Amino acid sequence: MTEHIEIGRDGGVQTIRMNRPDKKNALTRAMYAAMAAALTGGDDDPDIRCHLLMGVPGAFTSGNDIADFMAIAMGGEGGREVGDFLLALATAKKPVLSAVDGIAVGVGATIHFHCDLTWATPRTNFHTSFVDLGLVPEAGSSLLAPRLMGRQGAFAMLGLAEPLPAEKALAMGFIHTVVSEDELEAAALEGARRVAAKPPKALRIARDLMLGDRAELVERIRVESDHFRQRLRSEEAKAAFTAFMSRKK
Repeated sequence: MTEHIEIGRDGGVQTIRMNRPDKKNALTRAMYAAMAAALTGGDDDPDIRCHLLMGVPGAFTSGNDIADFMAIAMGGEGGREVGDFLLALATAKKPVLSAVDGIAVGVGATIHFHCDLTWATPRTNFHTSFVDLGLVPEAGSSLLAPRLMGRQGAFAMLGLAEPLPAEKALAMGFIHTVVSEDELEAAALEGARRVAAKPPKALRIARDLMLGDRAELVERIRVESDHFRQRLRSEEAKAAFTAFMSRKK
């Protein structure tokens, strides 16, 4: 276990829990690194059949830690850990599942474009505010969102930053099912156990066929990341971060 990231096992299910409730699970570079290592390590472990990403009650994750953003925006070192996690997620060899309750902001929303099954609660809202912060979409969402939601649905989510409630996300095929807060983790674990019980080679081939060639997705993540790093140092982003920090104070 790394600070704020708890790695566990339930039979063939690897659980990866973000646990920083006082910051609504805002992700630091160390947290990204721990999750990337868990995904790649789990993919190489024959006893693990799938990964299950979880948060805490009321917060899957509020996205990147603004302090990290601010450090990079003011000329600090770029965060390789974020890119490592996104690539590990996008190229995962085994099914990736997620259980979401409440806040799912930024990467907390775009993660689920890479999930094979997502359970969410009625109070969950998927929300991206990249453009409002002077940034651009990430995690391959600029490629995957239009394919899933159509151009206008993707623009509403990624351009206008309109929140996507769980029920609407279900209707769009963005998530698998909606369950109550009390049932969320039990339902997700039961589903993950079902996935883990499938013949692993057959499931891997079936999943790879559904996902297709991921080279285009990997390239899009790299292109987005290049833009993202440049935008972090832009005047628009600096002004947005400064305003955000002022509101928090």
